[in-house]
Amino acid sequence: MSFSAPRKQTLFILSLVILWYTSNIGVLLLNKYLLSNYGFRFPIFLTMCHMSACAILSYFSIPFLKIVPLQPIKSKSQFFKIATLSAVFCGSVVGGNISLRYLPVSFNQAVGATTPFFTALFAYLITLKREAWVTYAALVPVVAGVVIASGGEPGFHLYGFLMCISATAARAFKSVLQGILLSSEGEKLNSMNLMLYMSPIAVIVLLPAALVMEPNVLEVTLSLAKQHNFLWLLLLINSTMAYSANLLNFLVTKHTSALTLQVLGNAKGAVAVVISILLFRNPVTFIGIAGYTMTVMGVVAYGEAKRRFR
Repeated sequence: MSFSAPRKQTLFILSLVILWYTSNIGVLLLNKYLLSNYGFRFPIFLTMCHMSACAILSYFSIPFLKIVPLQPIKSKSQFFKIATLSAVFCGSVVGGNISLRYLPVSFNQAVGATTPFFTALFAYLITLKREAWVTYAALVPVVAGVVIASGGEPGFHLYGFLMCISATAARAFKSVLQGILLSSEGEKLNSMNLMLYMSPIAVIVLLPAALVMEPNVLEVTLSLAKQHNFLWLLLLINSTMAYSANLLNFLVTKHTSALTLQVLGNAKGAVAVVISILLFRNPVTFIGIAGYTMTVMGVVAYGEAKRRFR
């Protein structure tokens, strides 16, 4: 049975979306499992593993396999801008991983859904870019939902919550900063080339941080590896998934649109919450679910308002 070209394209995009969901949700759940359930309590080292995989696989994907054209760094100024973005990105990923040690994935995702609030805040503070009042009004349920979810979260942990908020804010700050620093036509990089250059810098930043802040990481990791034969395999799969999530994010954006990606991203958060509750059996309350639902609805409304009133 032969498929028509439009049907082949639809199947291809559907396959990309399924793989994107699998890699994103997979790395999130595996992070939680390693950091909370497995006894591997080294979020900085885990982030370094992710960045190492991204550096190695990016090098094979772009210069060798030529998945996307290589965009060279053209100046010292551009390099320092990329290094700045890499440092902020490191902070966001480490903060997110630390929060997973203390918070359920469902609540982690609820807090992470407030990214548009921080993006709008930083865009206003840094670039003085103003949106229509309707757009800002849509952010009210985004924040209110997290406040409600926090009050109804049985597994609430203040330090974990603060790290999750910090990670979310850093992620938003990085996106705004990226738009400012790499805004000129000569300096713009697609997400895959940016990952190619950011990853090695991130490893250089994270290695000394892991050795200083997690001094017994090698000793404990080797000890855990003796007890659990699959530790190295889990770390390898987890790190490869981290790169796959970035690659598939790029491919889904390329073959659909930014709006489609936003809608799919909102749905992905909800899917991750349901799977995590079923997998980790963390208790949830009606208030917590109501708060998360309000946040997601606010994010959807914010995206629609931005599209209509830009």
